[in-house]
Amino acid sequence: MGRNLKNALIALVAPLPSILLYTSFLRHHHQSPIWSWCHHHPLLLVNALFFLNVNVLFWLISLIQSSNWMIDVYWTVIPVMLVHYFESHPSSEFNSRRSKLVVALTWIWAVRLTHSYFRREKWQWGKREDWRFTDLARQYGKNWWWVSFFAVYLVQQVFLIGVCLPLYIVHSVNKPWNIWDAVAGAVCLTGIIIAYFSDTQLHTFVTRNEKLKETGKPLVPNLDAGLWYYSRHPNYFGEQVWWWGLAIFGWNLGCGWVWVGALVNTLCLGYVTILVERKMVKLEYRAEEYKMYQKRTSVWVPWFKSSVLQVPKEKAG
Repeated sequence: MGRNLKNALIALVAPLPSILLYTSFLRHHHQSPIWSWCHHHPLLLVNALFFLNVNVLFWLISLIQSSNWMIDVYWTVIPVMLVHYFESHPSSEFNSRRSKLVVALTWIWAVRLTHSYFRREKWQWGKREDWRFTDLARQYGKNWWWVSFFAVYLVQQVFLIGVCLPLYIVHSVNKPWNIWDAVAGAVCLTGIIIAYFSDTQLHTFVTRNEKLKETGKPLVPNLDAGLWYYSRHPNYFGEQVWWWGLAIFGWNLGCGWVWVGALVNTLCLGYVTILVERKMVKLEYRAEEYKMYQKRTSVWVPWFKSSVLQVPKEKAG
């Protein structure tokens, strides 16, 4: 069996314990004290399922395969599983119109991001893990096997459950539809569209450079066109707009604290931005041009170029 097919089967089978347990709960939630407890504590139940199925099982798989690739695939899938969990839970109550909109938007977001992931990975399952995990593995050396449980998996639980709390609020508060629901939906869709076109433009740029490298021609040092002309990270900006739009749904239902998840996401993307840009300036063929690009171009929010006068090299110093 080829590696690609084997990894695809592992990824498809991996969430089955949670799915089977939850479907059993739906059938028998009135028949025992344990199921009754799960009925009254939907957030605790989903956290227990996440901990056992993702943190523990995915981590054990990563130790066997020496790769944490699967968490990247499920970053795009878990929000869809969460929104259907919250919608179908026996204790849920919600406005049907709002729920249908949020479920549809979550699916659109997930399909967009999953497509972007596999397009980038050339349609391979588990071809590689996130480069940040690889760097951490080098940093921690022999201790990485246990550090990875916390740094890759446990932190993902806190982060993913936190940022997806609007999905829970939408399905636990039943209030009439209002104009803010339409605003939230428009903001979410805007973020998805921006992220899609940003990732497509980046994919086209990377593919073109790969072809230039194969033919021995000089690489184009920097992407400075399309949305990337106005922002150094328009894909990150689009992703933030999606999560902030989702938070508007929760805020509109009286849960102002829901902004915390979107804020933490923004702070994390801020740190990722720093790591990515440090990596860019280390590449000799693009370092100088990227430094000028940094000076002239907005970090996240698309904006007009700033005017930076470049001092001629012969007069510098």
